[in-house]
Amino acid sequence: MGAAVSQREISFDVIVSEEDIRRERAKARELRASEWWKRRRAAGLCHYCGKKFPAAALTMDHVVPIIRGGKSTKGNVVAACKQCNNKKKHGLAWENERE
Repeated sequence: MGAAVSQREISFDVIVSEEDIRRERAKARELRASEWWKRRRAAGLCHYCGKKFPAAALTMDHVVPIIRGGKSTKGNVVAACKQCNNKKKHGLAWENERE
């Protein structure tokens, strides 16, 4: 009796203004200067690959990128090695897993 349901890609297009991007980047700079971030980065672990790095080698990555509507909040930023951060770029982590 149940109808078959097909899965399909769903695109979440979010329009983010230049002003929103500037505001979130400013918040990210403030967050990078916080003791919370310094402790988080000092752990030395990349959120994505799990490898250990010197704190200075880790970057702040927005799980949901600003350009896709993400915010510069503690719940949306993680420490990531440069290689993982560059690989992810403006995508979402699970999008890279399909490649």
